Amino acid sequence: MNDGQAGMTPALALDGVRKRFGQTEIIRGVDVAIAPGERHAVIGPNGAGKSTLFNLISGRFPASEGSIRLNGTDITRAQPFEINRMGLSRSFQVTNIFSRLSVFENLRCATLYALGYRYSFWHRLSRLRDAAERAEDILQRIGLTARRSVPASLLTYAEQRALEIGITIAGGADVILLDEPTAGMSRSESDHAVELIRRVTEGKTLVMVEHDMNVVFGLADRISVLVYGQIIATDVPERIRGNAAVQEAYLGTPADEGDR
Repeated sequence: MNDGQAGMTPALALDGVRKRFGQTEIIRGVDVAIAPGERHAVIGPNGAGKSTLFNLISGRFPASEGSIRLNGTDITRAQPFEINRMGLSRSFQVTNIFSRLSVFENLRCATLYALGYRYSFWHRLSRLRDAAERAEDILQRIGLTARRSVPASLLTYAEQRALEIGITIAGGADVILLDEPTAGMSRSESDHAVELIRRVTEGKTLVMVEHDMNVVFGLADRISVLVYGQIIATDVPERIRGNAAVQEAYLGTPADEGDR
């Protein structure tokens, strides 16, 4: 956390978090605090435990030890839907959308709980003006207004990822987790996605797992490097880039070799 944020309650804080599957320990004592409004990237080699860490934060897996707090509230044992209702939303590595619904319908569904609508037989979706207005606003923000009525299955891959980001923010969560949001994209698609992510997460706390270092260094305020289930460094991008331990563990080359 920056010095000016030292007195703030972190938007997300992990303290001594561990996760074991049987005798195998995947996450081995993670400590990190992420300030409100910070854009924070988690990087590391394949198999480092990044997706497992996201699953712990979002409640898909229970932590074996340690605590996880969202805006000061302990969510370590909370269910995923409870965590979402407390203001945390996430995307997944594999696109997770309703393929037979239109782009607009996907977004409208994602707004309902935040607007106070629960399961009922007497609410007709077509009459929920506030849900429609929020969905239209998100359509514009993610650049898919022209694709409003298209079934989600017919979108390009990059458009589907943009839609999933729209779904992730539709509920109004103030902490957003994005799991490899630009995976599989071309350079131009990735550049567009970076601008989209920057725009739609303005004023929110963003935590992302990402392999593309151009994306990481273009978006993140701070970076945590996860190697074999442990964070070996957390710092601003400039210092992470020059960190010898990070270069050796993550890039596989000592710092002096990488500079040649």
